[in-house]
Amino acid sequence: MSVIDDVGPQLAEICQAAAQLILPLWRSGLAVSQKADESPVTEADQRAETLILEALRKRFPEVPIIAEEDAARFGTPDAIGPRFFLVDPLDGTKAFVRGDAHFTVNIGLIDHGRPVAGAVAAPPTGEVWFTAQGRALKRTGGGAAAAVHVRPWPAGEALVLISHTMKPETVESLRGQYGFDRSEAMDSSIKLCRIAEGAADVYPRHGPTMEWDIAAGHAVLEAAGGRLTTPDGQPFSYGKADEGFRNGWFVARGG
Repeated sequence: MSVIDDVGPQLAEICQAAAQLILPLWRSGLAVSQKADESPVTEADQRAETLILEALRKRFPEVPIIAEEDAARFGTPDAIGPRFFLVDPLDGTKAFVRGDAHFTVNIGLIDHGRPVAGAVAAPPTGEVWFTAQGRALKRTGGGAAAAVHVRPWPAGEALVLISHTMKPETVESLRGQYGFDRSEAMDSSIKLCRIAEGAADVYPRHGPTMEWDIAAGHAVLEAAGGRLTTPDGQPFSYGKADEGFRNGWFVARGG
């Protein structure tokens, strides 16, 4: 794997295969278990991760992988090299369990702390966003891929994406900080992809996430001309093995 530009389309293929595996299990009454951190997990998460790990190990045998369900079972490593994959086989499991459509499959490639390639698939809609040749592309179903790009900040129409659990008073506090006009709640890394394709403008996350939750979407967003930083504008880094690959607060922006 010497050319980063070649990785994103391959990750998109793997994400789409996992999405096709997951989709028949959606709204099928799958049993839901609880992990040690009390977050939900289903057979869909586990089967998708198995498919992804097998595909990545076959194509990129020299690159380590940090994957959500494997980490939940066995823990994360105490150290990691400069290049590795981050995998979230089903981001938005709570939405998946509720029957909502905002859940995704995510694979990101990290190189020296930065997300340099990634792919995100949304099983219910057939959408997949991915990096290729320094750009962000999107395709739906079997259609052709087209470039996507963030939009300029729209006067009077700026849209913030938030989580379903955010309280109204918190939204109002963020409005004063980020200057948006409208808000929409949704789950998963699809929020980063909506900003990347110019459908929304800002996503402030003042709460916990894990590196595998956002790495792929971060790669797509940057390739689309957006940015993801700490709230005070500092670069956002990956490979925090000493912190269990936990993230601090961040804000994702479009144009």
